[in-house]
Amino acid sequence: MKTPLIAPRPRRPTLASRASPETVRYRRKPDHRLRRSGVLTQELSIIPQNPEQDRPFRTWEGTERIMVDQPRGPDGRWIKYKYGAGAMATAGVVVAATNGIGGGTAASLDSATSQALKGKSSSKKSAQKGRHAETWQRLGWRQLKRTAKRELTCGPHSFGEVQRFFLRHPCVDLDRVVVTVDDGAGNTIAVSVAWVKMPRAGEASDLKRLVDKDGTGNVVLLGEAPPGSRFTGKNYDSRLTKKLVVIAESAPASGRPGEATLETAVDVAVEFPAP
Repeated sequence: MKTPLIAPRPRRPTLASRASPETVRYRRKPDHRLRRSGVLTQELSIIPQNPEQDRPFRTWEGTERIMVDQPRGPDGRWIKYKYGAGAMATAGVVVAATNGIGGGTAASLDSATSQALKGKSSSKKSAQKGRHAETWQRLGWRQLKRTAKRELTCGPHSFGEVQRFFLRHPCVDLDRVVVTVDDGAGNTIAVSVAWVKMPRAGEASDLKRLVDKDGTGNVVLLGEAPPGSRFTGKNYDSRLTKKLVVIAESAPASGRPGEATLETAVDVAVEFPAP
């Protein structure tokens, strides 16, 4: 007698097959084993409401995922954490506590730098008008000392290829200024500016192109000896206006001013008009 053929029962779609591409999938064991280990091994899907904020907290153990203090609903599914404003508030408390412990100095430095960056645009406008003290005040800084000097020749007050350039193309005059400023965060900065006036605009353009290259020398900036010892070209800016070339550099005078502060100093100082 032949065994009657029994039609196979249709397979019920699995959770994995019903899950959309946006579904977040977790793997966990059956409930009776889940209580003991918490290791996720069975496919289960939860449709995320906000994938960026509703991300569950997870850790890794070997090659299997483990949920950390993750609650489950009556159906055994993981209940997703919703961390938004509450978590941000907690983070704010942590940051505030950190600042209270040892972040006061860092906060003051960041505040001084932020104030300088905010006042940079208005400070440039004051610099273009030749208002030196006001220029630094708009950055939240204070001018401590200013020294100026004028020369009729540039060759003796330059070095490297720049000096050889001046031997072939003498300048009309050379004005130099060095200023020491307090950045409001316990540091002082030396800012040196040179204004070189050439007989023709073409020569001024050639000079700027030369001084902007690394290793070609420069005008000996006021406030350094020997040349290039203090102002090394690391924080440097230049400007060309017809026959005039303006060169500005900054360097720490005391303390440890940040790179953003030193760059702000030259960005502003190069806008000063010739004395």
